[in-house]
Amino acid sequence: MNVSSANVTVVIEYRDSFTKAVTKNVIVVVLCISINYINAGLIQTFRNHQIFYMNPRYILFIHLVVNDMLQVTLTVMLFIISYTLYKINVSVCGTFILLALFTTENTPLNLACMAVECYIAICVPLRHVQICTVKRTLMLIGFIWATSMFSVLPDLFITLATEPWDFFHSQVFCLRETVFRNPHIIRKRDITYIVYLVIVWFVIFFTYFNILFTAKTASKYAKKAKNTILLHGFQVLLCMATYADPLLRSALLQWFPKNYADSLFACYIIIQILPRSISPIIYGVRDKTFRKYLKRYLLCKMSHQ
Repeated sequence: MNVSSANVTVVIEYRDSFTKAVTKNVIVVVLCISINYINAGLIQTFRNHQIFYMNPRYILFIHLVVNDMLQVTLTVMLFIISYTLYKINVSVCGTFILLALFTTENTPLNLACMAVECYIAICVPLRHVQICTVKRTLMLIGFIWATSMFSVLPDLFITLATEPWDFFHSQVFCLRETVFRNPHIIRKRDITYIVYLVIVWFVIFFTYFNILFTAKTASKYAKKAKNTILLHGFQVLLCMATYADPLLRSALLQWFPKNYADSLFACYIIIQILPRSISPIIYGVRDKTFRKYLKRYLLCKMSHQ
């Protein structure tokens, strides 16, 4: 039995007590509702003010917010299903897994694009308007989705080509490893994740150090941009932990065999939920323009109530 199979077996065989299961589900549901409620306010603020429609930075930001809402909702649904239904149809599980993978891989790519936009605004300000247009931003968002699909869809094609049709009508505990279980998929995933790690971190470091150099002699805006890139880097660090998930699971299985399920739950909160709570802080609180309109939206809503 390989490490991946061992991980799946341990998760399936280990069942939490009723109290622990309820506690974990309540925690993830509360976090999901809280994050989605805040993000819904950000989306409503964006929709109500045309000043954001023509700014590539806010378009990329709101795409990140919508993507994070989908990702959090999907992963929480899968989490709840694992405790309530336990096993579900392979086709249904595969659909949920694919959508969750798309949105998960979109996040670090979107953050890298936002870092590049920030770099252009600070280091090439005279060409920012020509380079960062709304049309190119929308094309960039399409490229982000295309890249994620190029990474994830081969898993589906390999599975369709290698698994018997009876497998797609069976019931499984819904994990990526139980649906997309071909060894070639695992090798492809590891190579893809290494490439993603190298590219995204190169972009983060390149933009940060260039902005850092510019910020020494530039305005306060450049120094604030440097801090924004740092926050992006921290957010990417948490998101990219997803790419190290297979190795992390193997390590947790060896270190905490008796508390493996609890360790996975902690990793789920840190890797999947926590990064999605940082975006509102970066732009909903730190960004002066967005904060002004967000305050108006919240005050109007409270006044209406």
